[in-house]
Amino acid sequence: MTSSNNNPGRVLALDIGTVRIGAAISDPNQIIAQGLGVWNVENDEWLKNFDECLKKYDPSLIVLGLPVRTDGKKSERAEKILELLEKLKIKYLDRNFITHDERFTTVIAQRALLEADTSRKKRKKTVDKIAAVIILENWLEFAHHK
Repeated sequence: MTSSNNNPGRVLALDIGTVRIGAAISDPNQIIAQGLGVWNVENDEWLKNFDECLKKYDPSLIVLGLPVRTDGKKSERAEKILELLEKLKIKYLDRNFITHDERFTTVIAQRALLEADTSRKKRKKTVDKIAAVIILENWLEFAHHK
């Protein structure tokens, strides 16, 4: 895991749901976020896609969206994601992981798809990817203003 040409390296963002995981990747300079796809959670099938993504893009950081309640407290879903985070840190010792508040990202993604007049069937297939892009864009903005 190295970043060359004095760039900070790519960032991979995941929107982790109970059925699907949306994925997005940044460019090596951490300016642009691009949706990668949606992976099925069933039977840990998504881990194959995750491994392929690590090999192909070699991200310097992996950001997991953390669903925080509007009062700032962690939801039950957030606790599950934190458990997954610990497992990923153990399995991928050479990778850096963090969480980032993902409040309302799915709602924002659904609204954007509705405004684009996307069919219900297509929305269901892409909303998680769009949510991952929003998580990544939010994190990139946060990181650049830190």
